[in-house]
Amino acid sequence: MTLGERIRELRLAKRLTLRELAARVAVGFTYISKIENHKLEAGHSPSEKLLHKLAVELDGNEDELLLLAEKVPEPIRRRVCERPEVFRVVAGMSDEEMNRLLEQFGAAGTVAEAK
Repeated sequence: MTLGERIRELRLAKRLTLRELAARVAVGFTYISKIENHKLEAGHSPSEKLLHKLAVELDGNEDELLLLAEKVPEPIRRRVCERPEVFRVVAGMSDEEMNRLLEQFGAAGTVAEAK
């Protein structure tokens, strides 16, 4: 799923028009439309601040929206900076190895969702 698809899905679930959502997050409705339709020009992706506002207005998961926008949520960014050697190892793992690791730590539901 893309960021635009997820925002549209959340917006429709809340029964909001593009204009209504745009007014609530203080941007132009055409900008929301461009996000939803993957029509943003390079370098014009939504800011973390806007993604936060969208998550609040749409009752969405802020971390999910950030990740779909290819932005790293602050708690993850902080941990990567604190322990880069750990994340280097994880980055080199195969999906199968990561799934086994998650299962070891009791995050089996996360593995099922990822498949």
